[in-house]
Formats: sequence, structure tokens, C-alpha cells
Amino acid sequence: MASIFSRIVAGEIPCHKIAETADFLAFLDAFPITKGHTLVIPKKEVDYLFDLDDELYTRLFRFAKSIVPALEKTVPCLRIGVSVIGLEVPHAHVHLLPLNSMADADFSKKIKTSQEELAALAEKIRNNL
Repeated sequence: MASIFSRIVAGEIPCHKIAETADFLAFLDAFPITKGHTLVIPKKEVDYLFDLDDELYTRLFRFAKSIVPALEKTVPCLRIGVSVIGLEVPHAHVHLLPLNSMADADFSKKIKTSQEELAALAEKIRNNL
């Protein structure tokens, strides 16, 4: 069965897209822990990040890095944090997290946001790419 991220890539499930290439997709997390919480995935479904071949792994992080300046312009923060946990969805992914404190990186706390707010934020981030 395809992961939820593969279903997003296939267009079966909508997302608030930030950027896309032939091999990668960046979109806002539907259940963010910070404003601007972005997921960056390879379109190829591989469960574990460290099972990606070296070339795809490197390009995934380069793609993620390309999103950071737009996030920083859009969401006031001290830094963009990077987190890889890999337990919640069986599809390799990287979390980009606008952070102002270590407490902002607490995955047990979600922020409340509407689909309209996510759509507007995604558009602002895209406009800053």
C-alpha cells in the first residue's frame, strides 16, 4: 500500500505545495508544530531515509536547503531547524522547522491552523522562492 506521501505525490491527497521538481516535493505539514513547518520528501517511496542511495540522499538535502531562504523571509524565526524522525510515515522525509526556541521543536505539541491559513502561508513561501 502506498504511503500517504506517495498518495500526495500522485495527487490523490491534496497538499499545500511549496516547491516541486521531478524528484522531490516540499509542502506544509498538515499538523504543524510551528508556523511554516515544511515536509521535504523524495517522490520515490523509500521507507527509511538512510536507505536512500547516496546521490538521492544528497540531492534531497540540497532541495531542502533551497527552501530555507523562502521560509526565513516568510516566517520570522531565529533559525530553520531540521529534523528527521522517520517513525510517523513510512516514507523518507525531512522536517524544516522555523524555530525561536528549543521548545518549538516539540513534536508532541501541534499548533492549530486552518486550511485557509495553510494555503495563504504556502502561497507566501512560494512567492519568496
